[in-house]
Amino acid sequence: MKGSKKTSTMDNTRKRNLTFFTIGLIFMLSGIEYAVILPTIWRYLQILEAPPYFLGLGLSAFSLSGLLTGPLFGFWSDRSKTTKSIILFSNLFEIAGNFMYFLGYSKWLLLCSRLVAGIGAGAGSSIFGFLTRSTLPEERAGIFAAVMACRQAGLLIGPAFNLFLRLCDFKLGPFAVNKYTSPGIFMCLLWLLLQFVVLALYWDVPPIKSEEEGLRMEMKQEDEEEEAPLIRGDEQLAHTYRAVNSDQLEDSSSSLSKTHSLHGAANPFKNFSASREFLREEVVVVLTAQFITLFNQTALETMVTPMTQRYFGFGELGNSLMYSLCGVEVILGFFFVRWLSGKVADRAVLAGGLVICCFACVWCLVFLCNPRGGYGWELTAFIIGVFLQLLGLPFVAVSQVSLFSKVTAEKTQGFSQGVRRSVGGLATILGPLWAGGLINNLYIMLGMMLALLLMVTVMTALSYERLVEPRVVQCGQSSDSGG
Repeated sequence: MKGSKKTSTMDNTRKRNLTFFTIGLIFMLSGIEYAVILPTIWRYLQILEAPPYFLGLGLSAFSLSGLLTGPLFGFWSDRSKTTKSIILFSNLFEIAGNFMYFLGYSKWLLLCSRLVAGIGAGAGSSIFGFLTRSTLPEERAGIFAAVMACRQAGLLIGPAFNLFLRLCDFKLGPFAVNKYTSPGIFMCLLWLLLQFVVLALYWDVPPIKSEEEGLRMEMKQEDEEEEAPLIRGDEQLAHTYRAVNSDQLEDSSSSLSKTHSLHGAANPFKNFSASREFLREEVVVVLTAQFITLFNQTALETMVTPMTQRYFGFGELGNSLMYSLCGVEVILGFFFVRWLSGKVADRAVLAGGLVICCFACVWCLVFLCNPRGGYGWELTAFIIGVFLQLLGLPFVAVSQVSLFSKVTAEKTQGFSQGVRRSVGGLATILGPLWAGGLINNLYIMLGMMLALLLMVTVMTALSYERLVEPRVVQCGQSSDSGG
C-alpha cells in the first residue's frame, strides 16, 4: 500500500518535471522564432515590394492576434482544466503561419502569416494558468523565472540558426528556399516536431491543492488502518477492514479528483465579475507594471539599432554581438531572480527592479540624449545605459507575473493570465510606434518613459501592503469577490 503511494507520488513528480521541460521548450521555440524571423523580414518585405510601414504592421500583427486570443485560450483552459489539447491545437496555427511565411507570394500573405502564427502564441495564457495551479506559491516565482529564461535562451540561440539559414539557396518542388523564406519552413518543422514532444511528454497533472487533499485523505485512512487490528483483535476482520478501506481510499481519491475536475469544469466562472477581479488596487498596480515595463523595453529595442548606427557605426555583426551579450545578461538576470525569489518577497523584487529601471532611464536621459566627450566615452555611457536597462528587466518581469498569479483567483487563472498577456501585447504594439516616431527626439521619448516608470513606482510604494497573497481567511472573500 505504502509502496504504491510512493510510486504514485514519484510518478506524478516525474510527469510534472517532464511537463515543465516541455513548457520550457515551447517558450524557447517562441524565442527562436522571433530571433530567426526579425533580422530578415524587412528585406523580405522589400523584395515583395511592400511599403516601409508594412514592417511595423508585420511585427504588430503577431502581437495583435496573440492579444486577442490569449483570454479566449485562457477561458477554455479554465473551463476544461486541461492544457495539453489547447497547446496541440494552438501549435497548428504556428505551423500554418510559418508555412505561409515560407510561401511568401505577396506582402499580404506575409502579413497574414504573422497574424495566424500569433494566434498560436495566445496559448501562453493557458500555460501560465497551468503553472499557477501546479506550483506552490513559494516556488512559483522561480518556475516563472526559469520559463522566461528559456525564451531568452531561444532569442540567444536564434541568430546561430541564421548563420546556416542564410546559406540556403535551393528549390523545394515549386518553392524557392533562400535566406528570406527558409526561416518560415525551418520554424514550421520545429513546431511540427514539438507536437510529438507535447504528445509524449506533456501531462495534465492534477493541481497542487487537490493533490495535497488526496494525500491528506490517504494519510488519515492509513492511520485508521494501523489502529484497526489493535481494536478488533480478529485477524480476518482486520484484513477485511484493510481491504474495504483500501477500496474506499481508491474510490475516495478518484472521486475527489473527479469532483474537483467536474466542479472546476462546470463552475470556474460562477459569480465571476471582471470588474471586481481586475479593478482591485493590487491587480491594477501589477497590470500597470506589466504594461509600462514592456512598453519601455520594446521602445528601447526600436531605438537601439538606429542609435548604434548613427553614433558608433555598428553594422550587422556589431548589432548581432550586442544582442548576444544582452541576451546573456538577461538570462543570468533571470537565474539570479530565480535564486533571490526564494529569499525575498515578490513585492520587494518588484520594487527593486523598478528603482533600477528608473535609474537606468535617468542615466540615458543625462548621457545618451546629447552625447559628448568622444567616441570612447560615448560608447561606455551607452553600454552602461543598456546594461542598467536590462538589469532591471528580470526583476520586474518575474515578480509581476508571480504577484499577479497570487492576487487573482486561482480557478480563473487561465483567463486572468490571458488578460495580463493582452495588456503586455498592447504595450509591445504601442512601444515601437512611440519610439519609431521619436528617434530624433530622445528627450521627449525617454522623458515620457521615465515619467511612466516614476508613476508605477509611486503606485507600488502606495499599494505595497496589498501586494501579497491573500491569507486563508481572506481567500474565501477574495474568491467570492473575484469569481
